[in-house]
Amino acid sequence: MQNFELFINSPAYIYPFTLLLGLIIGSFLNVVIYRIPKMLEQEWKSQCCDLLEVERKEEPKVTLSTPNSTCPKCGHEIKPWENIPVISYLFLRGKCSSCKTSISLRYPIIELVTGILSVAVICVLGANWAGLTALLLTWVLIALTMIDFDTQLLPDNMTLPLLWLGLIVNAYGVFVPLETALWGAVAGYLSLWSVYHAFKLVTGKEGMGFGDFKLLAALGAWMGWQALPVIILLSSLVGAIVGIALIITLGRDKNIPIPFGPYLAAAGWLALLWGNDITQAYLQFSGMG
Repeated sequence: MQNFELFINSPAYIYPFTLLLGLIIGSFLNVVIYRIPKMLEQEWKSQCCDLLEVERKEEPKVTLSTPNSTCPKCGHEIKPWENIPVISYLFLRGKCSSCKTSISLRYPIIELVTGILSVAVICVLGANWAGLTALLLTWVLIALTMIDFDTQLLPDNMTLPLLWLGLIVNAYGVFVPLETALWGAVAGYLSLWSVYHAFKLVTGKEGMGFGDFKLLAALGAWMGWQALPVIILLSSLVGAIVGIALIITLGRDKNIPIPFGPYLAAAGWLALLWGNDITQAYLQFSGMG
């Protein structure tokens, strides 16, 4: 027990361990980000075939564990030593060991980002229940960010368990009291739901997806209703800046939808770690503090 306490209380031990754990989880998140949409697509196809009573074309079933990862170009099966986070990418010089096709830099970046953000969580919250549960939230938010960026989907099989987990965690008062978490989930969902329907009533267009409602509800369940204004303001500000920058610099069509989930996820993560500091800084800047 004494050795364990020394481990979790010593930066020399806990931070490198957290970084290594984050890199490993980041490698797994690459699989989640790629395969969850594929799994949903297969499920939807199966449901459509059952509904229309037509024969479904057989295809290999995709899960998080099967089939084994392969090179999309030549089909070379990735060996365990070729799947070491970051190190394998550098050793292979960013290319498939078989056909020498370039491997996207995105994979090691996600691994590195996951490792760095994991260390930040433990650094701010500590190696305690708050820190450990915040790691889970961080990892899911990273996966949701990339899935929404790729597909403009925030899967229910990730957002809804995240919401329930937030309520369960706060049943023990880890971040906020359970009552505050409950109303945070309700207010998070209804706030964006109201904006969605008001925007649709005025313009006849859908401004966001239902997944955004559920993600904000999950963040409310984790951090309580008091954190929602900070999350909404931060996500809206960053979303507006990025959207305008894309239109100006890349000539992006303003009618092409931009996923809002990544901005909600980033704002929620910042609010989890520094929400009070951000609020106090804003109040002082505005002269209300």
